Amino acid sequence: MNLFSLASRRLPCAGAVAQQSFTATVTEVNKKMVKLFGAGGFKGLPSYGTGVLVSSKGHILTCNNHILSSTDLRVHLYDGRFYHAKVLFREPELDVALVKVLDDVDFLPHYEIDKAAAAALAEAGDWVLAFSNCFHIATRDEPMSIQHGVISAYAELRGRRGVFDAPFAGEVYFVDAIANNPGAAGGIITNRKGALLGIVGRELKNTLSDTWINYAIPVQARVDIVREDKTESVDMRTFVKEAIAGTYKQSEKRKNKEDRGGYHGIVLVPNAVGVTPPYVEEVLLGSPAAAAGLRPDDLIVYIDGELVPSIKVFRDIMKQVGPGTEIKLEVQRGSKLKGVKLKLTDLNKVKAAK
Repeated sequence: MNLFSLASRRLPCAGAVAQQSFTATVTEVNKKMVKLFGAGGFKGLPSYGTGVLVSSKGHILTCNNHILSSTDLRVHLYDGRFYHAKVLFREPELDVALVKVLDDVDFLPHYEIDKAAAAALAEAGDWVLAFSNCFHIATRDEPMSIQHGVISAYAELRGRRGVFDAPFAGEVYFVDAIANNPGAAGGIITNRKGALLGIVGRELKNTLSDTWINYAIPVQARVDIVREDKTESVDMRTFVKEAIAGTYKQSEKRKNKEDRGGYHGIVLVPNAVGVTPPYVEEVLLGSPAAAAGLRPDDLIVYIDGELVPSIKVFRDIMKQVGPGTEIKLEVQRGSKLKGVKLKLTDLNKVKAAK
């Protein structure tokens, strides 16, 4: 037997390994996943998402995003059962939340967060599977979508959504599968055997390259948070365990960074009630707002794709936008939504020019 014939006999075996099916793994993991339906429906804000069961009684770990701000949060299980649910705790610094189905359930397939967090971190080059309800593919008993790829890097997350920096700024798994799609936040990545590795994050752009990124927060993730004026360290495992027990204390909001917002020339209506919509009362002459064509009575609805439900949110966003930055506003004028581009300037230069 020559070397050529020997190699030919081995090739089919090598091909079989490369084309190994993950059907059994996918079937078992899917039983531990849930589809979430809540707030959304606005432009760029899906009303659906994903979560993973972390207890037999229906505790769900998911991303701390907008869909949880619903009075009618619903959960669909792998077998078609569906329940109403409520948010028990959030941890903005980890960008996760714990949700619980309202009905009494038990014996649900789930991941043991202790076991997952105790495992070693995955490494660059490891094969992974990504599970999520991206693009509203699944409802009731329909299975999650699956993507297959490798971990391309384990590095610090530098991302933003619109003008907001990513809530979590620690090290994450970057994957070469397009995993972070609408509805995918709160999904998971696993290894080829189905072991839990991380939680799929929200849609973000890289602040360095301005390109969309695909990442997952490791279940071993740890952050420093402020509670009762003290800085403490908390990890994903601690959050889940204490949240299930009902003893978790959410981090306090960090003090705002120095206001670096540029000048826009928009005067809003008085902030008279708790949630006053950002209606334009006046547009100052010679201002960027005047140059952009804004008018009194315009209602500011979006800033760079981010919903702006109140004057407070408008001001918080604009504090993050420095002079020289161009943003896109979408305003409701009459019954139509109109897009305008607004380039902020330096107020000191405006005063000096007068």
